[in-house]
Amino acid sequence: MDLSLGIVGLPNVGKSTLFNALTRKGIPAANYPFCTIDPNIGVVAVPDKRIDEISEFVNPENKIYPIIEFVDIAGLVKGAHNGEGLGNQFLGNIRNVNAIIHLIRDFKDEKITHVENKVDPKSDKEVVEAELILKDLETIDKIYPKMHEESRRDKKNQKYTDLLNGIKEALNKGQLARNFTNEDDLEVIKYRKTLCLLTDKPLIYLINTEIGNCKDENIDQFKGKIGLPKDANVVLMDVKIEAELSDLEPLDREIFMKEYGIKESALDRLIKDSYTLLNLITFLTAGPKEVRGWTIRKGFTAPEAAGEIHTDFMEKFITAEVVDYDDFIKFKGWNNAKENGKVRLEGKTYIVKDGDVMIIRHGA
Repeated sequence: MDLSLGIVGLPNVGKSTLFNALTRKGIPAANYPFCTIDPNIGVVAVPDKRIDEISEFVNPENKIYPIIEFVDIAGLVKGAHNGEGLGNQFLGNIRNVNAIIHLIRDFKDEKITHVENKVDPKSDKEVVEAELILKDLETIDKIYPKMHEESRRDKKNQKYTDLLNGIKEALNKGQLARNFTNEDDLEVIKYRKTLCLLTDKPLIYLINTEIGNCKDENIDQFKGKIGLPKDANVVLMDVKIEAELSDLEPLDREIFMKEYGIKESALDRLIKDSYTLLNLITFLTAGPKEVRGWTIRKGFTAPEAAGEIHTDFMEKFITAEVVDYDDFIKFKGWNNAKENGKVRLEGKTYIVKDGDVMIIRHGA
């Protein structure tokens, strides 16, 4: 399953440094706006210790982790929706991602200029969201006349016009499109997805702040400071420190983390939170050639999961051998798990669970 997240924010808030830390691609992180002219794309492995632990018993030729694609999108400025800076180009790139990481600066550094000449995270957040809202209004204004006319010809289309009116009303109030909820009409939900509205995408607010502030107990304080809703997804990170961490060898990284009192890499947490945000889970396959994690939507059936391995597997699905990850580890592999009755056969209606280890049986 393709999974991509776009990193957005004002210039010089730490986007390129974050991208470097995630991908170690070493792209420019110079101290001036529009350093990133084209979107930089990096593929990042999703950390999953289960793959490592399963591999100890399977001894595969390869270990393959699920991946996330991160897109570093150049800094937005006021007027970006009208093409200010390099706005239209970058706003268009955001449309192609599954979710958005809105990076907000909450650190002072005289060596790193701020495009507004002040460090004000609440104002920065409002500038970026205003540009996204204005771009979404532009999108709806282009679509609305045609849909309105179709609604006049066929009343069945009125529900789509109502959706556009509802979202537009929310946007005009300065709200994000995701704040507008509609009835659980599957056709309307499907149509809404085709709009590709920027403010309708799942969102994580990533606050770039000093390491001493990066504690879970401080999240509510930052929500209040920046004016975020109570249910907002927030990650606190010292991006500079995380970038330094990502360049270290495992042993040196462990020592560094102990020195700073870091229990878990904020980068790893960001990746995990992205999975949760998008309602994703991982199932695993394990054999002599490879141990591999596969990304699927929560609620996928066994044939749908099989389709992520190969489209033919979904169409020709027969059954799946399934063992819980914990049992796979407890009994040290497939054979002992089978002997102890922990491997079961599941059919087409089985809902795959996070951590299922599976063998897909399919027709030729």
